[in-house]
Amino acid sequence: MRSIIHLLPDHVANQIAAGEVVQRPASVVKELLENAVDAKATSVTLIAKEGGKTLIQVIDNGSGMGDTDARLSFERHATSKINSAEDLFRLHTKGFRGEALASIAAVSHVEMKTKTEDDDLGSHLIIEGSTIVKQEPCVTPVGTSLSVKNLFFNIPARRNFLKSTTVEQKHVIDEFQRVALVHPSIAFKLIHNGSELFNLPGANHRQRIVGVMGAKTNEKLVPVKEETDLIKLMGFVGKPEFAKKSRGEQFFFVNDRFIKHPYLHHAVSSAFEGLLKDKAYPSYFLYLQVDPKSIDINIHPTKTEVKFDNEHAIYSILRSSVKHSLGQFNVSPVLDFNKDSSMDTDYVQHKTGAKIPSIDVDRNFNPFESEQKISNSKIGSSSYKSKSSQNWESLYTETIDSSEDLMNIEVESEQVTPSLFQGQAQIHQSSGTFQLQRKYIITSTKSEMLIIDQHRAHFRILYEELLKNITAQPALSQQLLFPLKLQLDVNEMRVFKILKESLINAGFSISEFGKDFVRINGIPNRLPESETSILLDQLLSDFENDIPDSGFDQTDLLAKSLAQSMAIKNGTVLQKEEQTELVNLLFSCKEPMLTPLNRLVFVKQSASDFDKKFM
Repeated sequence: MRSIIHLLPDHVANQIAAGEVVQRPASVVKELLENAVDAKATSVTLIAKEGGKTLIQVIDNGSGMGDTDARLSFERHATSKINSAEDLFRLHTKGFRGEALASIAAVSHVEMKTKTEDDDLGSHLIIEGSTIVKQEPCVTPVGTSLSVKNLFFNIPARRNFLKSTTVEQKHVIDEFQRVALVHPSIAFKLIHNGSELFNLPGANHRQRIVGVMGAKTNEKLVPVKEETDLIKLMGFVGKPEFAKKSRGEQFFFVNDRFIKHPYLHHAVSSAFEGLLKDKAYPSYFLYLQVDPKSIDINIHPTKTEVKFDNEHAIYSILRSSVKHSLGQFNVSPVLDFNKDSSMDTDYVQHKTGAKIPSIDVDRNFNPFESEQKISNSKIGSSSYKSKSSQNWESLYTETIDSSEDLMNIEVESEQVTPSLFQGQAQIHQSSGTFQLQRKYIITSTKSEMLIIDQHRAHFRILYEELLKNITAQPALSQQLLFPLKLQLDVNEMRVFKILKESLINAGFSISEFGKDFVRINGIPNRLPESETSILLDQLLSDFENDIPDSGFDQTDLLAKSLAQSMAIKNGTVLQKEEQTELVNLLFSCKEPMLTPLNRLVFVKQSASDFDKKFM
């Protein structure tokens, strides 16, 4: 019988392996940065172009490699990290499989320059699709410079699956941050398309977190520290009031390696129980040190998943440590009976006797005597202007005779709060609407009753208005008395710059851009100033993971995000006029039946439906 099983060629096997290790440019960034850390570098520079699709270059001042090692490093399963299977359970390095460089070289153009401290000359290698094109001596500093160009050049199908430059750039930044956060003693630099995004000098953990996540992070951090025989824990958690609607600032590091672990995440979340708003996620930067023998990190190609021998004990330690830190720094609520400090007895007065209080009374004081002058000479003796006892009855008998005096009477007027929908449409006074449970507006037509969700109705109204403003007619903005300064991290600033023009058309007035802040002078008319920061945080988190390439999709997503955040919330009491105008504006929309997210705005109940219920 003819044999049907055969060995795959090396270049095909490498491309298959690359499918597991190299999923996108950020995967290459992770592997190269970890190699630089393993090489004992003290300074690492990452240069990327077009989100890493065109170029990824990592330059370090580590130990470097000789001629033979430089060539062997691109062979499959060639590594200096382990020698036997037992070494997998005492790992202290990032990489150990020996697949990274071979996989990267199989799907890209690679150029490497490397030199050790003992060699006079370094090595220069050029590899294209696993084929070594050139290897020659060169003059280069101590360390390694490795460039990866034209990723997936020989697999067009894989290249077509890559996202836009902005999305790939975000993933590159994420991988850079994960490596930089866990190695604060190493100086890191990130340059993308010629712009320097990060320049992080060597520092401690807190300084590195602030350097990576932005200056506003410093006030949010609560330190966590615990040491037991099983685990050594240190790091920081964010204060509950700064919790975000997204999971962006959540980092676990085990033995200096970034991991994802839903079970441990639940431990931290449970420590925040009762402290967070609805659908808010806590921030945390937690560093765990455990015995390498007690974990298995060789269960996933990207090495971001690990297994612990004793997960339940680690869960308990983590939860109690975070909860203790929140209580220790007066972040979590405690039962405390505070007393007035004025009631405390001074130590000097402890043995002195009590003084009997004295009261001076003016026994000659008569309120019905004739008018007297106020005397300030003696405390306790006071007088005031009063009418004589003969005239006190006139207070109840005097009347105002002239109508002219009536016109001069000033009456305190009640302050009128402007309508929620003021100036949007003609208000039709009607008693045909009423509010149910501060959530629904009930109104009727000739043959039907309509039950309208007020939040969804306002969402639809604002969406169509914002879409019109952003695309055709810029909205008016209300100027702020005191400009609002927003502190943004690198990802948020990147998104804000992309959306800047659309935000201006939506009614925001932006006066100044800094490296990590934006100054806002004006906001849309119906947006409360107190909610501006919350709205923009939510907006940036909505766009953080994916920014559409086309202008219309970007405008549509922006209008949806702004409208949903600005729409009146369920639980808001609406006056009759506001209810009526909300209904009028809803039915002047192009699509009153559905929200922009395709959810029902109102339901109908006909008279026949009620008739059936009474049968």
